[in-house]
Amino acid sequence: MQRSTPRALVLLVVDYVLFFALVSAAVAAPHWALRLLAGLVAGFWIGRLFILGHDACHQSYTPSRTLNRVLGRIAFLPSLSAYSLWEVGHNVIHHGFTNLKGADFVWVPKTKAEYDAMSLPRRILERVYRSGWGTSLYYMIEIWWNKMFFPNKANKPSNRPAFLWDNVLVSVFAVVWIAAIVVCAPMVDVPIWSALITAFVVPFIFWNGMIGWAVYVHHTHERIAWYDDKKSWAAAQPFVTTTVHLTFKRHFGSMMHHIMEHTAHHLDMTIPLYKLKEAQSRLEHLLPQRIVVQPFSWTWYFKTAKQCKLYDYETRRWTDFKGAPTTEAAIVKA
Repeated sequence: MQRSTPRALVLLVVDYVLFFALVSAAVAAPHWALRLLAGLVAGFWIGRLFILGHDACHQSYTPSRTLNRVLGRIAFLPSLSAYSLWEVGHNVIHHGFTNLKGADFVWVPKTKAEYDAMSLPRRILERVYRSGWGTSLYYMIEIWWNKMFFPNKANKPSNRPAFLWDNVLVSVFAVVWIAAIVVCAPMVDVPIWSALITAFVVPFIFWNGMIGWAVYVHHTHERIAWYDDKKSWAAAQPFVTTTVHLTFKRHFGSMMHHIMEHTAHHLDMTIPLYKLKEAQSRLEHLLPQRIVVQPFSWTWYFKTAKQCKLYDYETRRWTDFKGAPTTEAAIVKA
């Protein structure tokens, strides 16, 4: 749990410099394909910056709570995420009640009865969300738009002034970002509409897909159970049994600032991202039969998306949209 302010500052500065360089390339690169590529990578860098802000929001980034609040807000700007709303929704609700239906709200699976009661457009949207291709749409609509960007009364946890002002802050950043593109694009003889797409729209859509995918794979797996009653959830020791540790080749985990070492993060939010790999290794040594470790592949991912459509909370297993079981009942050791 040791935190380093110099290390935290270096990570933030480096990622911001690279983000601005990528956005500049998405405006000024000499060919539209290069601009598109730069925009996609800029979206990935928004995700890296968000992970830094996520750590700051957990107060695990630097030793200073005040500095964490400042750096967290700065890191959240490119993702247009309101720091205070994320703090409540993520730290309190998601971490406090991971995979407990009625409390946690991210990628909570529907039952067959709930799906059947939906309107036809809503059922179609649910199918898109659960297709494996809909992570960007899911996060953008269900999380960012509904809960993080000027949420309405039904989706807002309370009326804290910080919720409003953090949304104003990210809105100002968005306006400045768009204005800079509008001003700079003609200088490099690029159509404004094209530059807006590659330097703003594409990065933002990619970022939404990136976080939607990350949260999905962290908590959707044939061996990971979901619960609809608090007693069973608590008995299952949910802070080590409701999260997947995805492993990757070619250092992709470090490119994601080690957030994929997710079991250790859920067990103790105060572990900084630059200590998570060590913590995860120690945790898996101590609890070798408890931790779900999944080597990532796109074959596994789309197989999971095919299996995990709806959920039977009584047998704790996934079903398809017709209600037919697609996985074995989850085994949760007491």
